[in-house]
Amino acid sequence: MTQAVRHDSMRARNLGVVLGEVRRSGPVTRAALAEMTGLTKTTVSKMVSDLLAAGMVTETGVPSRGERGRPGTAVALSGGRVAALGLEINVDYLSACVVDLALEVRLRRARAVDNRAASPVETLSHLRELAREAVEEARSLGLVVAGSTLAVPGPVDDGLVHSAPNLGWRDVHVGELLDGLLAPSDARLPPAAPVPLPTVDNEANLAALGELWFGSGHRDFLHVSGEIGIGAGLVVGGALFRGSRGLAGELGHVVVFPDGPPCRCGGRGCLEQYAGQEALLRAAGAGTVEELAGRLRDGDAAALTACERAGHALGLALTSAVHLFDPGTIVLGGVFAPLFPWISGAVRETTAARLSAIRDAVPDLAVSRLGGDAATLGAAGQVIHRIIADPVAYVTASRTAPAGSKPR
Repeated sequence: MTQAVRHDSMRARNLGVVLGEVRRSGPVTRAALAEMTGLTKTTVSKMVSDLLAAGMVTETGVPSRGERGRPGTAVALSGGRVAALGLEINVDYLSACVVDLALEVRLRRARAVDNRAASPVETLSHLRELAREAVEEARSLGLVVAGSTLAVPGPVDDGLVHSAPNLGWRDVHVGELLDGLLAPSDARLPPAAPVPLPTVDNEANLAALGELWFGSGHRDFLHVSGEIGIGAGLVVGGALFRGSRGLAGELGHVVVFPDGPPCRCGGRGCLEQYAGQEALLRAAGAGTVEELAGRLRDGDAAALTACERAGHALGLALTSAVHLFDPGTIVLGGVFAPLFPWISGAVRETTAARLSAIRDAVPDLAVSRLGGDAATLGAAGQVIHRIIADPVAYVTASRTAPAGSKPR
């Protein structure tokens, strides 16, 4: 019995080692994998065969001639079978995306909805329908959705959302309420691998991971998510910094003007009261971000003043963040991405005026090309990275993919 357990444990470890190396170095031959991992060629060949059968890797059909001996056929990650679902609940929308094992985005879906007017149960019910649609469409593409992560705009601890003031949520056990979220809604659908309940995580943290895996490629940066609320995720050396209790990054509740307007968090003068989406639109007299951007392009004075004021407040908050964390780059995402040409000048001016006296250089300021998709991409990417690190369960589960599906 003990020997069998050891064998299973070693096989699981070896699968993760081989698949991880394929992700980092692929396309790569079996011989090169044996050299890189320190495993025997026989072990590598067995692991690759299992991964091929599971649709997690594919043979490229291009022999590698850079090695001694006969040319070998290279293998690479396959995006044809195993996939992940990223979900997001935000104040004024729900969204979903499906990403395959090769980190290709296969589909995106979003619904505009005012979640402040709904209870947590109602909001999660709407999310359930969106998730079902995404999963069923993924299955029609021959994909097995092997896991999911949900992004929410508030601190999270083991599925418990402690406080999401912009949603009006406090101590909501999202994990418990999501039971059965991904069960197929149509009994006529072909059977597929079971999809576990979503892992629940903070939206700003997942947006930072989305930027890391799908965006600029920076390894050290502070990602700022501008929505109705404002959050930040700090990435250091390619890893997310969460803080001792996972609550780091609440940039929107940094006080920039102590005597400012009251905030939903109970404080006064918080950043999001000046630079959050609603504050920006209200100051500019605009109804939507698209309308605001159009007025900015037309040189509207009220719109320009609103962005300058928001940029100044954001610069004040970021000055404190730079003093504390020393990021190499600050990436502005969410609604700050389309407004970047008009908001970035005030941010740069404010941070430079307060940092240059004691620092040789002010962090670079960049715009995220992911915009509002960063959190859902990070959510799906988190699942993909878990699968690659520990693929043994998915090697078994992916064999129940819909009939006719083939690895790409």
